[in-house]
This record gives sequence, C-alpha cells and structure tokens, in this order.
Amino acid sequence: MNNRERVSAVLHYQDYDRMPVAHFGYWNETLDKWAAEGHISPEVAATWGDGNLTDLALNEQLGFDLNYYTTFFPNSALMPAFQREVLEELPDGSLKVRDAEGAVELYREGAGSIPARIDHLLKDRASWEEHYKPRLQMAIDRVDWAPVYVGGERQRFDEGGREALMDPDREEWYGLHCGSLYGNFRNWIGMEEAIFLLYDDEALFDEIVEWNGELCWRVTKAALESGAQFDFAHFWEDICFKSGPLISPRVFRKKIGPLYKRITDLVGSYGIDIVSLDCDGKIDALVPIWLENGVNTMFPIEVGTWKASIAPWREQLGKGLRGVGGMNKTILAYDYAAVDAEIERLKPLVDLGGYIPCPDHRIAPDAKWENVQYYCEQMRKTFG
Repeated sequence: MNNRERVSAVLHYQDYDRMPVAHFGYWNETLDKWAAEGHISPEVAATWGDGNLTDLALNEQLGFDLNYYTTFFPNSALMPAFQREVLEELPDGSLKVRDAEGAVELYREGAGSIPARIDHLLKDRASWEEHYKPRLQMAIDRVDWAPVYVGGERQRFDEGGREALMDPDREEWYGLHCGSLYGNFRNWIGMEEAIFLLYDDEALFDEIVEWNGELCWRVTKAALESGAQFDFAHFWEDICFKSGPLISPRVFRKKIGPLYKRITDLVGSYGIDIVSLDCDGKIDALVPIWLENGVNTMFPIEVGTWKASIAPWREQLGKGLRGVGGMNKTILAYDYAAVDAEIERLKPLVDLGGYIPCPDHRIAPDAKWENVQYYCEQMRKTFG
C-alpha cells in the first residue's frame, strides 16, 4: 500500500498493512537547532515548508511517511493583504506593527512567541465597508495563483498544479483547504471585540461571518469544479483555549454551523467524505457541533495540560468521529523510554480505529533529532 491508501484505509475503518507515520511539520527554531547540531544543512532549515521537496527529504531522514497538513490552499483570506507597517517604536525597543490582517501587533525582534495584538482596524460598519469587504471579493486568481506541491514540486494551480492533482495514480494523501469560518474574523477584529459586536451590532456580526462563509464556499467550489481530485477537505479555526471555546457553543451552532454544513455538503457532492479541522485548545464543547455539520476528523488532538484524547469523544459521538493527532510531542525532548511509554499509551487509541497518531502540533525546538528518528522507527515496529 502507498501512503494515500494507508491514510484512507485507517480513516475509513478498512484493513491496512501498517499505520502511516504522520507529522504536522516543525517550528523554524527546531530546524535551526538541528542545523546547528549538524543533522541538516542551513539550507534545509531555511527552505522547509509543508509538502515541499525539503519536507519530503526530511521525511526520509527522520522516518516519517507523510505530513498530514499537505493541502491545496486557495486564498480565502484578505486579498490584497494589508502591507506590514511599523507604526511606532517604543522606548524598550519593541515595535507597534500593522500586520497583514490589519491588526496592530506588539513586536520584539528575536521573540519566539506569537506577538500580542493590541489593536484592530476592524471596529465597526464603516471600517468593515472601507477596509475589509473590498478585500473579500471572489476572484478566480484566489484559486489559479495558489501553489500546489505534488511530489514536493511547487507549481501554480493554473500552470500545471491542477493537472498534477488530476493524476489518479498519485501516492500522496492530499487535501483541499476550505478556509476559516470564524477564526479569520476573530483575527481581524479581536477575540473580545468579536463577542461584543455580537451584542452591540448583531446585524453586522452576521453580515461579516456570512460574507466570509460565502467567499470560502465559492473558493472551494471553484477548486472542485476545476477537475482537481482531493482526498479530504480541511478547515482552520483556532477558536479555543485551555479551558474551552472563545465563542459560545450556542452561538457557534446557530450562526457558524450552517456555514460549515453548506461547504461540507459541497465537498461531499464531489465524493470527499473525510473533512478535518485544525483547532487548538480544549475543543470538547464544539466537537459535536462540527460533527453534526459534516466535519468528522479532528486534527490535531491537542494533548496539552487537559490531556485531550479521541477516546471520550468516540464514546460520546461514535465511530463517525475520526482523529489525527493526540501524540504528546513533549516526550521527544526526553529519552527512548519516554517515547516507548507514549507509544504504549497510544495502543488502545489506535485499536479504536479511525485514528492516526501524530505529534499534536509542530515539532518543538526541545525535540531531539535521535528521539524523533526512534519514534518513527518504533511506530513502524509497533503498528506494522
């Protein structure tokens, strides 16, 4: 079996020869550290990206079969994005910077964490109409200009990428990214501001999320109508934190759920029956809503401090819910014994079916090269 067949078999509860060994990419700092240690070249560290030639070469070196996050990513975001602009330099050397989404970030050179957002251009109907709505218009360039990585080679969709994705014999598990139905909006306006807007101007809240949902649907439809073949559909959100959702589940079900259902019905009409979603944090309260609206695969399953696992979700929701993730990547900083213990913990989860273990996020800078290699080797031995 090839990797495409393996992933499909696992997620469809079919027989397979062995569990595919999957990952979700690396922090840039991880690759820089491995380059400094001599495991990879600085060029590899500088050129890595999901699904590209460097990613495939790293798979060979470390022992991974695939990066699950290899997707065609048409542009359903702001187009054009805002130009990055330094607004102010503060006495401590940090900068106030306008980012690509119109938010103001507090940026410090060399900091490894995500910059704090301290202000947002989107505040009301006037700023929506002037700055955002014009950037969320449908254009075929959103699809045609997007890059495709098949066999690691980068091609523009309208310059060979579409044809590469029409190959029925390709061996790569390849997805269609369908955008974000709330996470992007949250980024544009701010977490608290999005919730206040729901009560201060519900009509505007509805217009923004529905306009964004319509754009995601149209971009997805254009990609599907091209004749390109995709193995799964995928969404991004990041709308939870360590205690739960950043939006009321009741509101999410009422206002965002139908937008998901419209897109999952669309991809389903093209034969795509695996739909995954990337959301950080404690997602338990939103998982049933996603599942009832056609999203049936959680990726990643963030182990975190709350010990997320597919097991209780499966007990609650049944075999319709699949998962990719849930491997505690922090053990890659320790030793072989820690890796062995983590793989032992994963055994009953794999036995549930419809589940592929995967480090629950990008592999972090404390990961030891030899531990990652050992993890891949032991995964093959254990789940072969």
